[in-house]
Amino acid sequence: MADHPLLVAMRPVASALGALLVKPRRMIEGDIPLEWEGEVVGGLRLPDLTEELSITISRIEQNLGAALAQLSREQKQQAVRLLEDRGAFALRGAIEDVADAMGVSRITNYNYLPAIRDTPDRITSPR
Repeated sequence: MADHPLLVAMRPVASALGALLVKPRRMIEGDIPLEWEGEVVGGLRLPDLTEELSITISRIEQNLGAALAQLSREQKQQAVRLLEDRGAFALRGAIEDVADAMGVSRITNYNYLPAIRDTPDRITSPR
């Protein structure tokens, strides 16, 4: 049986979110039901966001060439900007988790955020 058109259309969305598409019989609590004309044709299972924060931090460390704790003050501010751009601070406890990874206090991270939020986005050339 071919996949339902809604599931086919949702594939790029699921991929971009790091989510899974599941068949109705495989759905668990917390999955988002995908309905078509009143019938559940599948579900969208979002990733564990706490795990995503760790993955995002690792990617930023790779991008900046060092662990967050080893970065200069300016690089830490850049890391905070990158995390903010990726929505990391919308997660509960993310400020504290990032502060721990950077080896700074959560107050320091709270101080970085207004500075980066008030700074206009920089235009960078494509790589």
